Amino acid sequence: MSGPRDGTRPTPAEVDALRLYDEGLTRADLVLLDIAAEDRADAVGQLTDLLVRAGRVTDAAAFTAAVGAREHQMATGLPGGVGLPHARSAAVTQPSLAVGITRFGQRVDFGGADGPADIILLLGTPAGSLGLHLEVLAGIARSMALPNVRESLRRAYDAEVIAELVNSTFWFPPAG
Repeated sequence: MSGPRDGTRPTPAEVDALRLYDEGLTRADLVLLDIAAEDRADAVGQLTDLLVRAGRVTDAAAFTAAVGAREHQMATGLPGGVGLPHARSAAVTQPSLAVGITRFGQRVDFGGADGPADIILLLGTPAGSLGLHLEVLAGIARSMALPNVRESLRRAYDAEVIAELVNSTFWFPPAG
């Protein structure tokens, strides 16, 4: 990675990667327990509201439109009851993940082959960070493929615990 050691400034994508590594992908105020959503658009809207309140998304309409456009390209349901809607957008200020755990017995259809989701992970990254976006998606998918990770998220009824679990389990290497 370029930067202060070689006399050049880091690129915006490198800054995003370092920020992700330093600050984590999520925090307790980006976790919504017992989410009750009518459909995927409602779930995405509720989780986007968390990102806006936290200052990680500047324009809810632009971001949800980007997520909706991505959802129309291909379903974002993962095996094991996970929805992973995501988008890169100029409205995103830093790589962020809002987490929703549905109310008991409720699920939201994200087109997963094994049915609707009860864990919803809304990922947003800045528009110019394609490589980072793909790295984060891959890290989340690898982690969510493990049944113990999914069960830990379902059983953790505390936003702080879920945020710590995400930030410690969904490992992303620092850039460079």
